[in-house]
Amino acid sequence: MNAYSALANWYDGLTGDVPYESFADFYESLFRKNGGEFTMLLDLCCGTGTLTRLMAERGYEMIASDASEEMLMQAREKSEGLSVPPLFLCQDASELDLYGTVDAAYCSLDGMNYLPSEDLPEVFRRLHLFVRPGGLLIFDIRSAESFAELDGQVFVDENEEVLCLWRSDFEEETQTMYYEMDLFSQQGSLWRRDHEEHIEYAHKVKELFELLEKSGFKYAECISDGPQAAEGRLFITSIRSEEYNG
Repeated sequence: MNAYSALANWYDGLTGDVPYESFADFYESLFRKNGGEFTMLLDLCCGTGTLTRLMAERGYEMIASDASEEMLMQAREKSEGLSVPPLFLCQDASELDLYGTVDAAYCSLDGMNYLPSEDLPEVFRRLHLFVRPGGLLIFDIRSAESFAELDGQVFVDENEEVLCLWRSDFEEETQTMYYEMDLFSQQGSLWRRDHEEHIEYAHKVKELFELLEKSGFKYAECISDGPQAAEGRLFITSIRSEEYNG
């Protein structure tokens, strides 16, 4: 089963500890630091759209994309009632195609870790097309050290509706994290079992900087004290230059 198919129905209930408000505050602090006008934003790999809705409630015009139809269905339902609803697009990050430019793009909560290294040049090339000159690109990654700490561990997440059992294996040679997830949900008097496999890739900051520069982004910076820093989350920020040398 593909990642985020069955999990989409239970994702929000199993991730109630994610500090979305802190992510939104952090992004806005970067907007203020950079100056300029930030009104139109892209939420790349938006998932179930919690952060999309939060940013929309703060007055931003939102475009949100994700490769999972099931996650986008949750995001669309969540956006109901907004005076200016987000535009949702079902697109793989390497096939991003917008109707115009945005003032900033962000990718949260391991979105970039789900992309293999060979896809990143095309993802950054497309982001350069759709982030306005002087606009911001912000994304977070999990450090290789944080992945290694999870190697071989088994976790249980549960609420009143579902139990999620997941196992993690980190392959040091390829810098690849494999997750196996089993979801158990009650269906009447019986229990339904769904299985998913997730793969994440550890990216080196130096290599990301080099790819960003080649793709037309400048002033790349790594921030290690953002939200969930204690969990090994790093934030990469860069500015879309007006020239493109790629």
